[in-house]
Amino acid sequence: MTGASGSRYGLRLLEVMLKSGCDVHLTMSPSAGEVFKTEVNRTVDLKDVTLEALYPGAEWIHDCEARFHYYRHFDFGAGMASGSFRTAGMVIVPCSMGTLSSIAHGLSANLIHRAADVHLKERRKLIVVPRETPLGTIQLRNMTTLSEAGAVILPAMPGFYRQPESIEDLIDFVVARILDQLDLPNQLMRRWGTDN
Repeated sequence: MTGASGSRYGLRLLEVMLKSGCDVHLTMSPSAGEVFKTEVNRTVDLKDVTLEALYPGAEWIHDCEARFHYYRHFDFGAGMASGSFRTAGMVIVPCSMGTLSSIAHGLSANLIHRAADVHLKERRKLIVVPRETPLGTIQLRNMTTLSEAGAVILPAMPGFYRQPESIEDLIDFVVARILDQLDLPNQLMRRWGTDN
């Protein structure tokens, strides 16, 4: 998670993946912590993020704690900093324009940048979920650069064709699209051309 608006997308994705039995390795930028506090009114200690801090009082977290792994933003010793650390993919949600630019230009100033670079060089799935508007020419060029390098650019743009009834429906639409890119089955949204 980085410092763009859209903390709830990241939280929901993490929840769904953990509940589905996935091991999840998380890192958050300091700016993500600030946005998190503003958007969901929770403060997390970025030195040691816990599921309890992310989802206070949620009963389901106890079944998922063994599958949740947190790494500090500058922990280059974390497994995800190496190509030998196998993953099914990486999602940056939300993705700030600063993070997107750093990855597009090969900078590895922190663990998020380095892990993304690893995914690109190893030809593994990298899904970048920017949440910014409007987009300037520089941002569009950076997205093109990442797309050409093999990343999936999946802007947080919920669809309205299924007549969402809540903010949660809009969030689930985007999270479902992310899960589809990871080939993880889900029932978060009604799909086009289906009755359910």
